[in-house]
Amino acid sequence: MHPNPAFRQTSRDRNLAYARARGFGILAVNGPDGPLAAHVPFLLNDDATMADLHLARSNAIVRAGLPAPALIAICGPDAYVSPDWYGPHEQVPDQVPTWNYVAVHLRGVLEPLDEDSLRPHVDALSAVHEGRIAGKTPWTSTKMSEGAMPRMMRMILPFRFQVTSVDGTWKLNQNKPADVRTRAALALAQGDASAQGIARLIREDLASGQP
Repeated sequence: MHPNPAFRQTSRDRNLAYARARGFGILAVNGPDGPLAAHVPFLLNDDATMADLHLARSNAIVRAGLPAPALIAICGPDAYVSPDWYGPHEQVPDQVPTWNYVAVHLRGVLEPLDEDSLRPHVDALSAVHEGRIAGKTPWTSTKMSEGAMPRMMRMILPFRFQVTSVDGTWKLNQNKPADVRTRAALALAQGDASAQGIARLIREDLASGQP
């Protein structure tokens, strides 16, 4: 997490809402030979005290001596910011390039679950994301041929991440005046989808006063 408090004023509820909406992050634990990481979809429960996820049986984290302390890093949009976008050098002197981004970190303990919990987990996971797709009937595992789903699930294992803390960095030029942030957002809006996402967040924060 970025140490500047200007970028760490976002509420716990907003950080958790973002993590829940993304539902995908980098799971990291300490392995016997160094850090281990996996990219995982996850489901936060209603009070955000735990998240369920799954890993391939062959993933090294499975053999990392669980339960163990772990981290899930959820990344949002990010973009390079040119100092030229802040305004004329005479008005905004001595600026340097930076990178704007959104990141939420969930810290906690990762533990294995009984394999009987795997089918309910994968059904719940697909139901959440299928429900976000407009204009189609949600896919369910009942569409699978008999025996196909159990065969595929033998390749993955269920885990639970007990959440102990939540941190977020929303680096959106909050350390700049509003007019400078507005000019940066205007330039970012001309960039790729990630830059446009940062521009939207800057504008939302300026409109709402949300740090």
